[in-house]
Amino acid sequence: MSYAALDAARLAKACKNALITLEAADEKSEAHQRKTLMIQRMGALAMAAAECKHGTPVITLTSEEFWLISQNW
Repeated sequence: MSYAALDAARLAKACKNALITLEAADEKSEAHQRKTLMIQRMGALAMAAAECKHGTPVITLTSEEFWLISQNW
């Protein structure tokens, strides 16, 4: 599995955009709910990291997590 360190503020913004897109969809399947929960979690972690005052605010994602939000990047 591959990992990448990403700018936390940019990731938080991408997660917010992804959630807007997911909320607009009519689909309410279990897979849709799992995607929404994963992106909410990533967004919360990214927002917390972006607010950190120590060092460069980055967050590490797996390739699967990045793929989920990459279209909103």
